[in-house]
Amino acid sequence: MSLRSVAELAALVPDGARLAVVKDESGVAMAVARALIARGARGLQLVTVPVSGLEADMLIGAGCIASLETSGITLAEFGQAPCFSRAVKAGTIQLKDATCPAIYAGLQAAQKGIPFMPLRGILETDVLANRADWKVIDNPFAPGDRIVVLPAIEPDVALFHVPLADRFGNVFIGRQRELMLLAHASKSTLVSAERISEGNLLDDEARSGSVIPSLYITAVAHAPRGAWPLAFGDEYGTDAAWMASYVSEARTEAGFERVLRSLAEHPGARLAA
Repeated sequence: MSLRSVAELAALVPDGARLAVVKDESGVAMAVARALIARGARGLQLVTVPVSGLEADMLIGAGCIASLETSGITLAEFGQAPCFSRAVKAGTIQLKDATCPAIYAGLQAAQKGIPFMPLRGILETDVLANRADWKVIDNPFAPGDRIVVLPAIEPDVALFHVPLADRFGNVFIGRQRELMLLAHASKSTLVSAERISEGNLLDDEARSGSVIPSLYITAVAHAPRGAWPLAFGDEYGTDAAWMASYVSEARTEAGFERVLRSLAEHPGARLAA
């Protein structure tokens, strides 16, 4: 497998695709997300696995997202996600409320090639009441026992960042096992990586159990500090100054546009407060 550039990786996400992205702790491909914004991606159906923050907020603010299935969008200690909040209030995106177990269950159904997955814990909840695509049925093995069935979630594209990949297309995910599920459930998987190994990662017995084989990987891009300004495992921490500046600026549409211009002109630079 030949390595792609970050821009080439973003070009593999077609407009209108069902795009799955991961929570901050799992490795967010922020460099690719910025390339999607620069490309002017439109109509994406975003699925967060199971939550998101800056990545979703910026894609929404840039007009890339048509619909959003999520368990939550937040910038954690930095506060609310301003672009997400504006879009929900204005009704400019279709919002599908979910729960973390529900999103994982939908992905597990797709992984197994079955149309739905049963889940008990959301019976009688407000989330269930607002999801017409979630059904309550009788357990066929226990009369009178009601259970929720959720449709499979099969993303067109999965996108995430990893510490290491090799030139054969194998990617090392460490402890982030949900990335394996996501790659299995998705039609295609795009990965950015901090480093590229010349050897075959599957040959390393100590590491191979946490390697997604190239069979499930569509393309890989070398992207050092590709999760910035978010933290990435033990590699680097959150750029708190940048995040604080983002929250201040992105409170308005004009301020968010200034964020995008600043990133285009000086990638990685701190925003002017």
